[in-house]
Amino acid sequence: MDLGLLKYRFTPGKRLMPATRLAGAAFLSAALTAGALARDGEPDTTAPVSEHPLHMLVSINDQSISVYRGTELINTSPISSGKRGHSTPTGVFSILEKRRKHFSNLYDNAPMPFMQRLTWSGIALHVGKLPGYPASHGCIRLPRDFAMSIYKMTERGMHVVVTKDPSVPARIQHAVLPQPFSVRTEVASLAETMINADPALRGAIQVATVPQELPAVQPENPHFDQPLRMIITPVQPEGKVRTLQRLLNQLGYNAGPVDGVVGRKTRAAIRLYQEGAEMPITGNITDRLVSLIHGEAGYQKPHNAMLRVRRKFRDIYQARVTLKYPDTEIGTHVFTALDFEQGDRSAGWMAVDAEGGRGGSAASILDRLEIPDDVAAKLSRMLTPGTSLTITDRSFQRNTGLGTDFVVITR
Repeated sequence: MDLGLLKYRFTPGKRLMPATRLAGAAFLSAALTAGALARDGEPDTTAPVSEHPLHMLVSINDQSISVYRGTELINTSPISSGKRGHSTPTGVFSILEKRRKHFSNLYDNAPMPFMQRLTWSGIALHVGKLPGYPASHGCIRLPRDFAMSIYKMTERGMHVVVTKDPSVPARIQHAVLPQPFSVRTEVASLAETMINADPALRGAIQVATVPQELPAVQPENPHFDQPLRMIITPVQPEGKVRTLQRLLNQLGYNAGPVDGVVGRKTRAAIRLYQEGAEMPITGNITDRLVSLIHGEAGYQKPHNAMLRVRRKFRDIYQARVTLKYPDTEIGTHVFTALDFEQGDRSAGWMAVDAEGGRGGSAASILDRLEIPDDVAAKLSRMLTPGTSLTITDRSFQRNTGLGTDFVVITR
């Protein structure tokens, strides 16, 4: 029996649903949700139904793919991933392109029906043979019925996370995760004793009952239907010598280029500073010298990680943040905002571990993250349903020209 024809949906308390009925249900659901395509490149104009974001998790070891709506499993299927020498990379991907009819540019014009591209270097989801083991040239082969069903439901930009062992999304709450923007208006009022004590105020002010708290006001977000893609990665520290050179130049001492090399100009600047500070004039860097220069220049230790934000495959914002214990590994974790409405004061989040526990739990990684107040406020105003935040100590890849997303390869 062909395992590619056996697909089931499991919901606690309900019996298994055969794939043929599930595919029909998915088709009807897709007709009501955003992302269904009437034709290649032409989105359905049907108004979207409010629901949690769709995403897919692929397990190489299990040779399976699972489709989730938020944290609810809605469909699963066997796959065939890349064979030895052409193994499918693990990591965090997004759907970059969709084509009902596509032919390989790399492998003899081989047909790739219902293709959903994950990288511009040749990795995609598409219909293909499933022999029961890894057999592709790197792509993720799917049974035809399943590929057709999910094709109707997915959109460009949707996350696909590929792991060795199975990973399951879980709800998570944490104070550092962005929440929708709300304005709390506080009304200042004069105390009754102050009014009574001042004759000029008595009779001029009409005492009125003022609510202690007014309703929150949520400004309209013109991009509310466009999920953001955010990523936080560590950045290399500047280095003690570079920082010292930069601060000496800032204070008016000519330390030369900020290159980390203690050359002639840097030593001359140090000697000049030591002379003015009534220190031994040695031209050498000492802890006391560094402390004095840091204090005089008002130096604050910089944030050690970078937050980048994209919308529709375009960079729109970046800012520095801090990851505590920078020498401790982080792994790769994907956090996604669940559905909420404009005007809501809170949003739920879910987490997916993309590296099998490397770096610790999702909550422990969030415990290490510090976001400045101004950056947190900016993210709050930008937040939309389906927005994702990837925190990783891996490098990320961004191709240019054709439009892509933050891609994190974990192997």
